[in-house]
Amino acid sequence: MKRGTAWLSVFTVCAMVATGCSSNGGGSGGSTTEPSQGGGGTGAKTEFLFWTPFSGADGPFMKEIVDKYNVSQDNYKINFVIQPNGEYYKQLDIALSASKDRPDLMIMHLDQIPTYVSKNQLQALDTLASDAGINKTDYVEAAIDYATIDDELYGIPLDIHPLVMYYNKDLLEAAGVTSPPTNREEFDAAVEQATDADKGVYGYVVPTLWPQQFIFPTLVWQNGGELWDGEDVAYNSPEAVEMIEWLRGMVDQGISPGNVQQDGENTLFLQGKNAIQFNGPWMKSQFDEAGLNYGVAPMPQIGKAKQAVFGGSHNFAIPKDVTDESIIAGIGDFLKYVSTNSLEWAESGQALAAKPMIESEDFKALPQSAIADSFSYVQFAPNVLNWPTISEPIWGELNNALLGKKDPQQAMDEAAAKSKQAIGK
Repeated sequence: MKRGTAWLSVFTVCAMVATGCSSNGGGSGGSTTEPSQGGGGTGAKTEFLFWTPFSGADGPFMKEIVDKYNVSQDNYKINFVIQPNGEYYKQLDIALSASKDRPDLMIMHLDQIPTYVSKNQLQALDTLASDAGINKTDYVEAAIDYATIDDELYGIPLDIHPLVMYYNKDLLEAAGVTSPPTNREEFDAAVEQATDADKGVYGYVVPTLWPQQFIFPTLVWQNGGELWDGEDVAYNSPEAVEMIEWLRGMVDQGISPGNVQQDGENTLFLQGKNAIQFNGPWMKSQFDEAGLNYGVAPMPQIGKAKQAVFGGSHNFAIPKDVTDESIIAGIGDFLKYVSTNSLEWAESGQALAAKPMIESEDFKALPQSAIADSFSYVQFAPNVLNWPTISEPIWGELNNALLGKKDPQQAMDEAAAKSKQAIGK
């Protein structure tokens, strides 16, 4: 994932990355048949169309899984298509509404599932899972619970991508910090020690835009606040405002530069001038390619109430009108395969959602395996219809507060007022 949730945006060119992505007729998705080519089989392969928004560095990792599946058996062929992440749901809405040229299987962000279920565009997966030998207990409970609506399962999770902490080992060691911070006291001390104004080195660079969509909810929950209180937006609470003041305080203290532009914190991290940053697991490959001497650890508990972390999750979902039994059987076979053969996806930096993979020695050997330690307290976006639209005012007003253009309380009050207007309150 590169900024993948409905809250995020990356614009890239649409790529067709698999062979034979054939056109379908009569709203039949990507289903076709072709003579079997592998393993000496003589029957026809059932084809189905699989859409993903993995238009960043993560795309090739999923393509590798699909390619390996395609040659592992003789019954099915997946036609794999990457749609540009920033346009993904627009393209998906068009395809699903027209029931033409739509995918048979698609990746859907977990917080989008309630909205698409409400539009009657997804089908329940319980029968498919049962027929394929997929057990819900083999996946991280938080994701399964979120995707279960009215006692029916609508998404099978591929991964959980919580906010994590990256740190420059060389900068922390030079500052005398011997281990990554786990709480606010340790964090405040570490970033102060790592700041060297004469060298233009900062302990923590406060982002004013992305990835605040992951950082701000994490801090609010850790501090005992909520984004949604069950009836209304709640991100203008004292608990939320206190966390904004803490972030802005690092700018005022000189620990962070001010007026950080989009990706500025990451640019400085890549340059060896930012000791710590909070970001997602998908950043791993970028840091590996840059040759950084970095570490990754669970998000420290900055708030005073509890440990919590915001996360997203990529899920497999199936459109409502996919009814061909052979295609459904093929999708089930593929999802069963992925549940025990998805290490390539973990190598992209993601933490897998299937417990057999999380518990495997291969996964435990990866640097980001510690991310799975946070799954017991991961939280997702509020399960509220149209939450991305409702919450959109947060980010502009949070930016104003972090830039010092508005008082934090004023900014969040105005964000809440705009959100209430969006939901007709």
